[in-house]
Amino acid sequence: MSLRFQGRVVWITGASSGIGEAVAYRFAQEGARLIVSALEDEQLSHVAARCVQLGAPEAFVLPCDLSRLDSLETLAEQAWARFGRIDILYNNAGISQRGTAVETEMSVIRKVMDIDFYAPVILTKSILPRMIAQGGGQLAVTTSIAGCFGFPMRCAYSSAKHALYGFFETVQAENYKDNVRVTIVCPGRVRTNISLHALESDGRQHGKMDAGQAGGISPEKAARKIVRAIYRRRREVLIGSTELTMAYIKRFFPGLCARLARKVKSM
Repeated sequence: MSLRFQGRVVWITGASSGIGEAVAYRFAQEGARLIVSALEDEQLSHVAARCVQLGAPEAFVLPCDLSRLDSLETLAEQAWARFGRIDILYNNAGISQRGTAVETEMSVIRKVMDIDFYAPVILTKSILPRMIAQGGGQLAVTTSIAGCFGFPMRCAYSSAKHALYGFFETVQAENYKDNVRVTIVCPGRVRTNISLHALESDGRQHGKMDAGQAGGISPEKAARKIVRAIYRRRREVLIGSTELTMAYIKRFFPGLCARLARKVKSM
C-alpha cells in the first residue's frame, strides 16, 4: 500500500468504532501520525495499538466527551500540542436520534445539536487559525444524507447535519485562499452501531440495530472511499449504496424528493 499520508498528522473524532475506527486504520496503513478521540478510553487504546501495528509511526489516545462543550477548546490545544501541528482534522463523531418532531423532547434536540453540530464547530474554530498559520490543511466532517433532505424520525439529527453543510461550506469559501480545503463526507447506510446508541424521543437509547443500518456497506468499504476523497481534496463524497439516489433526486427534483421522503422506512 502507498504511503500517501506519510509525515501527516491526522486527528479523528469518533475513532473508537464504526467509520472512525476504519478510517483510522486506513490512515495508519498509509503512514499518518494519528490522534484518536472518542468517549470510550479503553476501546481507543485498542484502536491506537492496532494503528501502530498497521504502520502508523505514532497513535496518540485523546479521550473526549463532546457533550461537554466547555472542555473542547482545551481538548483542541492538547491535540495540537502533541505534534505541534495538525494537517487533517476529521470531525466524524456523532449521535443519532429516533423520534418525531412532536414527541422528541427539547433536551434530546439540544444534546444532539451539541454533539453533532456545536462540538465540531468548536473544534474547527480552535484548530482553523493554527492551520492557516502553518500554511494550510484539511478539514473533513461526517454529515449524512439526512443532511440533504428531511428524514422521518430524525428531526434533531437531520437538523444538525443540515447545519454542518452550511458551516463547513462557508469555511471552505472563506479559507480556500489560505490553502484550507474541506471534504464533506455524506454517508447513507453504513453497517455501524450508530442506531444502537441513538436517542429515543425521551432520551433513552434506541438499543437495537435498525434493518437499514444492518444492510449497509461495511465501515471498511466506507473508509477506503473517505480516505481517497480526503487525499484528492474533494469537496464532497457520498458514501453508501442505492439509498444515495435520494441525494441526487433532492438536488434535481426537490418536489419528488419530498414525496418520497414521506414514504421512507426510517427503521
